[in-house]
Amino acid sequence: MLVRALGLAIALTVACTAAAQQPVPSTWPEQLVGHGGPVKAVAVAAGGTLVLSTSFDYSAILWRIEGTESRILHRLIGHEAPVNDAQFVSDTRAVTVSDDGSVALWDLEAGRLVSRMDTGDAKMLSVAVDAGGHRVVAASWDRTAHIFDIRGDSLVAAGRLDGHRGNVNDVAYLGGGSKILTASYDGGIRIFEGTTGALDREAHAHGWGVNVIAPLPDGEHVLFGAVDGAVGVLALSSGEIAKTLQPHDRPVLAAALSPDGSLAATGGGDGRIRLFSTGTWELLQEFENPFGPVWGLAIAPKGDAVLYAGLDDQVKVWQVQPRKPFEPVATTFPRRFQVSEAADVGQSQFARKCSVCHTLGPDDQNRAGPTLSRRLAPNAASLPGDPYSRALKESDLVWTEETVSDLCDHGPDVVTPGSKMPLQRLTSSADRQALIAFLKRATAPGAASADKEKQE
Repeated sequence: MLVRALGLAIALTVACTAAAQQPVPSTWPEQLVGHGGPVKAVAVAAGGTLVLSTSFDYSAILWRIEGTESRILHRLIGHEAPVNDAQFVSDTRAVTVSDDGSVALWDLEAGRLVSRMDTGDAKMLSVAVDAGGHRVVAASWDRTAHIFDIRGDSLVAAGRLDGHRGNVNDVAYLGGGSKILTASYDGGIRIFEGTTGALDREAHAHGWGVNVIAPLPDGEHVLFGAVDGAVGVLALSSGEIAKTLQPHDRPVLAAALSPDGSLAATGGGDGRIRLFSTGTWELLQEFENPFGPVWGLAIAPKGDAVLYAGLDDQVKVWQVQPRKPFEPVATTFPRRFQVSEAADVGQSQFARKCSVCHTLGPDDQNRAGPTLSRRLAPNAASLPGDPYSRALKESDLVWTEETVSDLCDHGPDVVTPGSKMPLQRLTSSADRQALIAFLKRATAPGAASADKEKQE
């Protein structure tokens, strides 16, 4: 009898071990593929079937989640710079903000821009919507936050939140809209009246810049993350830190709560994502993104997945309930803008300086900028389908070896002033010549197909 019992126990142990090793069934797509540049932010609608993502490629994408599949419903194009954040107003409306200093209101059923407000040159990093979907607040690097009313198909300026000594990095509504919370590079977390925009008080002075805030449903506490990697829970009434959480090794760049407020997630420049229970602030799980910093986070309505965004062109999904075993990255250089150590100087410079914004093949999709296929000779703004800046459209610049070298040497602020190109330079003459030689080889007719055959 004892031998039989032992045999049964061993059999059960083997069966349980085998079951534990079976792949966990997926409840979400592993990734959402469709952007042409690094993804800045991600938001999930209350029903869990609609997702918004924003990107360095100047667009936002509306996705429909259908089980383990994702489908692009609309690509939302209307900003003239990277789109930094998006929030659902309802299942049929959304708002986005951009580096170009604009706030946009979208009709999600038609995929149409219905209203856009330009506030100036200062970038906007974050946007929040009140509980009724009637008012929007946007964080700006002009040291204020801008309030807008949603009136039908129009955004109407309704005031500014002043009193910051640095850029405003994040905004949120409290109590459904009665109060507005801001986080600033000056280290302050401030409370404003939601209706008048008057400053109530500075609730906390962290010392280092505060990047992200996420108010808890009780309206009394807020999760925050800072430039020095600090993560904490602030009690707004007292201004004291109610809970200090494990810090990140680099700046905290993202924070999110589940819709019911029971879960919280933080993401940092160190690539780590941490998931907490807000009841006890116990660390439930930790995940390290192998592809670099985490810029955006969203927790699925059921709490079964964390969607995250960063340097990759895709929104990635970390399945946390039930936990899906982590599979290590199979390649040494997982991102498209990383190249092997054997790459020549020109290829390396393209990967580091250019590939976030540009592709090379004639059939490749545009990113923040157009494909560079056969770009030497045509007018600088001649490629169909790319939303060039007005400055570039009105210029008579022609891309030649000389003008490309000048662009890299002096920078776009000198050669193409007013354009959307990010400010960067390549001061070494040898590196510039190597880059131009690589571009000529890589964009020559047949180069893309030949490269593809080599990879296959």
